[in-house]
Amino acid sequence: MNMARVFFVGLLVSFLGSLPLGTLNIAAMQIAIGQGIQSAMLFSLGSLLAEMIYVRLSLVAMDWVRKQRLLLKLLDWLTVLVVVALACSSFYTAMQTKPAPNPVLEVALPKLVLGFVMSALNPVQIPFWFGWSAVLFSRKVLLPESKQYYLYIAGIGFGTFLGNCIFIFGGQYVAQRIENNQQMLNWIIGGVFVFTAFLQLYKIVRHKDTLHQIEEKVTETSN
Repeated sequence: MNMARVFFVGLLVSFLGSLPLGTLNIAAMQIAIGQGIQSAMLFSLGSLLAEMIYVRLSLVAMDWVRKQRLLLKLLDWLTVLVVVALACSSFYTAMQTKPAPNPVLEVALPKLVLGFVMSALNPVQIPFWFGWSAVLFSRKVLLPESKQYYLYIAGIGFGTFLGNCIFIFGGQYVAQRIENNQQMLNWIIGGVFVFTAFLQLYKIVRHKDTLHQIEEKVTETSN
């Protein structure tokens, strides 16, 4: 019974965490609109694979992760650059008089690889999962056992995939409803990416980036 609970807790936390607008779920939605459901699914599978690796690191190697200060700061800035590029490409697509592909999301990479790379460059998942895992450890919901780790991570992967499916199929539905006004949708998506980029910059400038969030979580769990 506890094993099933570990799986479903991971699924629920991951599913709810995937629902707020973010770089990856909006990108999946944009791929679904422009390139179809299959491409968006492959992108999502790649992104959740990177997330599952981050979760595994947060469970067994957080001390090592904390020491990679330069790498974490570099990933934060790379995240800003990727989101700015996505915003610019969305605006570029919106300004075309004829339907045009998104230059960033149409790069010559398999969608599975593209999803993995974009997710790997998004280190905000590390403090999120470190915090949740610490809570579950403290409440004895999650125990330091390999079987529980695998079930927990499997639940997280499934929850993320379900959350992304809402954006993938929802994006398709919206695109069909406004079939003659795709430009407006691209302007909206570009605006979301701009907001995300400014939010990431704000966190870096205000010292609320990934490294500082991890340190805060460590302090909270040690008290």
